[in-house]
Amino acid sequence: MSMATLTIDELKSQARRLRDAMSGGGTPVTHSAALELVAKSHGARDWNTISALAARSDNAEPAPVAVGAVVSGEYLGQRFRGKVLALSRLSQSSYYAITLHFDDPVDVVTFDSFSAFRQRVTATIDAKGVSPRHTSNGRPHLVLDL
Repeated sequence: MSMATLTIDELKSQARRLRDAMSGGGTPVTHSAALELVAKSHGARDWNTISALAARSDNAEPAPVAVGAVVSGEYLGQRFRGKVLALSRLSQSSYYAITLHFDDPVDVVTFDSFSAFRQRVTATIDAKGVSPRHTSNGRPHLVLDL
């Protein structure tokens, strides 16, 4: 079931069925715990997030990551781990502007006798976490491990 077809009533019904099944199996859970488990089963951070998505009238796909998330991937061919500082959808498109702060600076130059380190970068990504821009060797500038 995609997020576009989920309603709050369907999500609550899933939570009720989960709660009944867990209780029947000898592991009782509260209704609020069941709501949280249903949210996580759909890939949402928590019940508030999934209920807000289900209530949206535009039914747009959710962003690939959230502000504050710790992510990893490749930037200009170099592995990184860092935190998402900012994320915004580019108007009326399927692309996002993302600002990342790497845990350790990344050397973006491949020449042996020269280095240029970056720790904070801003890039454009699609819903899969891949930059539409490519280096001269055809690799995307940024690829998130999602």
